Amino acid sequence: MRITASAISLNVEDVEASSTFLVTHFAFHVDMAAPGFASLSRPDAGMSVVFLQRGLPTLPADQREEHARGQILAFVVDDLEGELARLQREGVPITMPLTAEEWGERAFQVRDPNGVIVQLVDWDGPVTT
Repeated sequence: MRITASAISLNVEDVEASSTFLVTHFAFHVDMAAPGFASLSRPDAGMSVVFLQRGLPTLPADQREEHARGQILAFVVDDLEGELARLQREGVPITMPLTAEEWGERAFQVRDPNGVIVQLVDWDGPVTT
């Protein structure tokens, strides 16, 4: 097997709201869009993010009404504190404050308008106990 691209597909109520959130606050761009669908990417993300409208008849019946709530879209970044400060300046509510785990992960979270969790992470920062 050879994988040529990667994507995560998330079912949401409002495709436009989630797309706009990633474009506005995380510099993604829309590659393709149609009613109930949007595919977004950025050159350094290593994957695309696809938003699908809940209830789309093209989805298998057992997936149509599922919602991405509770899924974590995690991005490892170079300057975690800088990103935290930028998002705060942009008025994005921080839904999980910056935390440091004993294994070296540091992270904070925000949520898009559909409740999709976006977590920014680094592994290089000092570990605080």
